[in-house]
Amino acid sequence: MAAPKTVSLTPGKRVLFLTKDLDLIARQLSGELDLKMEDLSVDDLLDDINTDVMTPAWVCFDHRPEDIALNAYAGLLKDGNRVFGPRALMDGNFEVIVSGHRKGTGSSRETAPQCEKWSGIRLVIAASFAPIHERNNINLGQLMGDHEQLKRLQAGEDLPLDEFTGRYDPVTRMMLEMGGLFPFAKALMAGEIEVPRPDTGPRPMTMAEKMIGAHLLGGPGPVKPGDAVMARVDGGYSHEFTTAQVHEFLRREFGDDYCLPDASKFAVFEDHLLYADGVKKMAPFADKIGMLRTLQDAFMQHTGVLDYQAKDGVSPGICHEVARRDFVDPGDLIQATDSHTCMGGGNNALAYGVGATEYAALIVSGSTFVKVPESIRFELQGELTDGATAKDVMLHILLHHARHEHTLDRVMEFGGPGLFSLSPDERATLANMATECTAKAGVCEGDEVLLEWIAASRPGGADVDALRALLVTPDEGAVYDGGVHVIDLATIRPMVAHPGDPDSGIPSDPTNGAFVSEIGTVDIDIAYGGSCTAGKVDDFAMYHRVLAEAVAAGRRVADGVEFWIQFGSAATAKLARERGWLTTFEQAGAKLIDPGCGACIGCGPGVSETADQVTVSAINRNFQGRSGPGRLYLASPYTVAASAIEGHITAYTPGMFERAPATAAAAS
Repeated sequence: MAAPKTVSLTPGKRVLFLTKDLDLIARQLSGELDLKMEDLSVDDLLDDINTDVMTPAWVCFDHRPEDIALNAYAGLLKDGNRVFGPRALMDGNFEVIVSGHRKGTGSSRETAPQCEKWSGIRLVIAASFAPIHERNNINLGQLMGDHEQLKRLQAGEDLPLDEFTGRYDPVTRMMLEMGGLFPFAKALMAGEIEVPRPDTGPRPMTMAEKMIGAHLLGGPGPVKPGDAVMARVDGGYSHEFTTAQVHEFLRREFGDDYCLPDASKFAVFEDHLLYADGVKKMAPFADKIGMLRTLQDAFMQHTGVLDYQAKDGVSPGICHEVARRDFVDPGDLIQATDSHTCMGGGNNALAYGVGATEYAALIVSGSTFVKVPESIRFELQGELTDGATAKDVMLHILLHHARHEHTLDRVMEFGGPGLFSLSPDERATLANMATECTAKAGVCEGDEVLLEWIAASRPGGADVDALRALLVTPDEGAVYDGGVHVIDLATIRPMVAHPGDPDSGIPSDPTNGAFVSEIGTVDIDIAYGGSCTAGKVDDFAMYHRVLAEAVAAGRRVADGVEFWIQFGSAATAKLARERGWLTTFEQAGAKLIDPGCGACIGCGPGVSETADQVTVSAINRNFQGRSGPGRLYLASPYTVAASAIEGHITAYTPGMFERAPATAAAAS
């Protein structure tokens, strides 16, 4: 449905304010209270509302948006209880929803804005939006505005539509005013509208700009930030959490006989829900999970995309890790239905997550709309000290740059001699966690080490000379709107991201950085190593190094602590087996899990089961409830393994177990 020419509040409809005081939200939902923006400040409103809060993993087991909306905001909890009950948003007669800064951080799941739209929300107000979430709203035709506009609307004004769409480029504006991406895509494919090429002249470009310019429909050309273009997509993928929606939307919009113009570099993965049946909270949804798998297989059979589904209950691995090993090449433009798609940037590619609507549109057309993003460069110098990792680098950037929105909706470009001191696996960690920085993507410069790693990882090998020709470097004089930030890797110290205090309006967030040495004694119940961020070969080498030293010193995982380690891919599991690491893990008392996402999304062993449990985890997000109801600290693989042995959060230092006597917490 096309957007109205003017925007006003509907008499009798309500505005919902998501306040830091959660009791005020409950009173609004019950109908007891209505608020006005003029009586509040932006500081009173919740910041960093993440997509896990809006639609927790179990809500996404429904693939129809009208069903998802029944449990909108089911992840917003106080004292472990839901603030929004079933149908609360839908039955509250709301048409506007209001929050603070960085609305929609976290996962790219389009189910988050879907739960609002299908509950009757037609205007979303926030101080700022996470980039993928904002794009998902645009794709759904949802208008977004600011708090001053809301004041005027609540005062009875009618605002022209262009006050909400005028800040966008002409193509995005057209998309919003037409009612979303599908009406726009259909008109474009039918030749009823066209997107003109940018008139940008030759200029020095960043890596992201060069990659987008090389993919312009009609041939390569220069671009600049803000240019609205149509670009050819090299490949992408979906997984069993998202494929069913893609299939459903394509059938609804293009008919049961829809087809893809080129399926050769698109894939489906089964990695997210393999172990959900073993989690008490997820077991009741076994039938819905089974339906998601069935629909993904139907999509795969229908389209002929690459099949990375589980065989005999074992997955080839997490989509981002397998994709970078198997088919993401330097210079590629890759899009997939998961926010950690940006991990492909470690391969010197431009890769980022999109929602189900955007993915459906791009795979059926072969191209996608791109607004050329700004870039921010991190110039890495020196080398990490022994015991510090790329995860610690990202926790440093999250605290000092992402928290202040320096990275917001920008491509994080990594380069400098310090980058090349890191292995390809560690570079992949930098790119992977760009999404935690609410960035558009992360892109690393490439070198011979990267090319040789890609060639060695590819099934059947690859031509290094051919890969070298694909490498993209930034131009001298390229403009970085976010600045150039020098980081001396030698100064990086082991860090954690602490879980905050959500009941008091302080979100659990990866930007809650702190040095391990300064958090005091934090006893743990669970240690978890795994996920796309920390399930790679080098991550397993870190787990093994720590545990081998512990075993040699007569130590094991501390009493009362469970240490779960999950492989990121079958290739990593195979290498670990060949190197004899599995024996060390067994001797240390760690528990191994076949490849998959698992506890990272609350769907596998390693999740907490009670609110008083404490977890130290190598995953990428510590959002409340994402990996169980307990308190979760993010840390590096080294810190996670060392903490599992000590029984409390501690940084790893070489020889630490030789120096320290066995504690009462250590099993004999």
